Amino acid sequence: MSFIKKFIEEETINRRKFLLASAMGLGGAAAAGVLGSGPARAALSDPTIAWSYRNRTNPYWNEIVSGGEAFVESLGMPKSALVHLINDGSSEKSLADVKALLAKENGNVALAIDTNDAPNCRPIVEAVAASKGYVSTIWNKTDDLHPWDFGDHYVSHMTWSDLGPAEQTARILFKKMGGKGGIVGLGGIASNNPAIERKQGLLNAMKDYPDIELLDYQAADWDTQKANQIMSSFLTRFGDEIKGVHCANDTIGYGVLEALRAEGLQGVIPIVTYDGNPQAVDLVIKGDIEATVFTNPHWGGGITAALAYYAATGHFKPSDEPHANREFYGPTIMITPDDAKAFKAEYLDSVPTYDWKDFWGPGNGQISY
Repeated sequence: MSFIKKFIEEETINRRKFLLASAMGLGGAAAAGVLGSGPARAALSDPTIAWSYRNRTNPYWNEIVSGGEAFVESLGMPKSALVHLINDGSSEKSLADVKALLAKENGNVALAIDTNDAPNCRPIVEAVAASKGYVSTIWNKTDDLHPWDFGDHYVSHMTWSDLGPAEQTARILFKKMGGKGGIVGLGGIASNNPAIERKQGLLNAMKDYPDIELLDYQAADWDTQKANQIMSSFLTRFGDEIKGVHCANDTIGYGVLEALRAEGLQGVIPIVTYDGNPQAVDLVIKGDIEATVFTNPHWGGGITAALAYYAATGHFKPSDEPHANREFYGPTIMITPDDAKAFKAEYLDSVPTYDWKDFWGPGNGQISY
């Protein structure tokens, strides 16, 4: 069985487990075995540390959460002390879980969160601020929402500049195609900031390639199975008109590759992806993926939790920081077959040890916006 097919089947099994737990009234966080568990925290100096995210079956989010756990362990606590709020892609559940945790802990919470989509960020931040908790967000928020509008309680927002890297992966794809031919695109959740930017990066690159035709672009919702179904339908509709595929992330790419493999086209039609997951890097090394983009999710997950925690415990005062330290871009690294082995050795074979008080690193190399 191919890795990709096995990944799709495991994703299905984990989703069923999640739905079963939800049907029993447990929800994603209880399915992880941590919401409402563990010793009670007695003082404001000892906030509950929580990470709210999509699910851990996705390699990207697994790396995010592993960073959160590494930060918790740096405090001398077991990684099980991290509270997991798993929303499985539901903004409604994301908000409900956060409100439940705030009520349970009387606001004594340091929360790291991807709010799942941009509109969901405001009600979550407002709920945390109203309860006097502390929150740091990544990826998704609306442009009119800023941490400094909420005093110290909305600590920070980190995103990644997806326009440039997505444009670069598109250019790599177009060059592989000889600068001409039809392509299809598979995006993330339509209202997600990264999904919007990654699609726009593709469109920007196309301006310099008049002989590239976008046959269709559909939202695959960051989901491997949905991507597999969409790509299968693309192959039925367009056949050999498809000369390349632009994927908004690695897990979408896995579904695309399985659809191509089923038709004997894996390695024939080039694809590019995004996120730099370990499996994707291996596929770049093999030549099955032309490029992916690493956003260092382990560091991102740890530093987002650290920012919320150290603000909550008074290690620093967010309102004393410049705006560039409260809204900033994380690092990105382009990975191609030329450098994938070296990248894997440095970042994946052994995870670097990070200083979780180097808030705007690694190397304080943030780009403000």
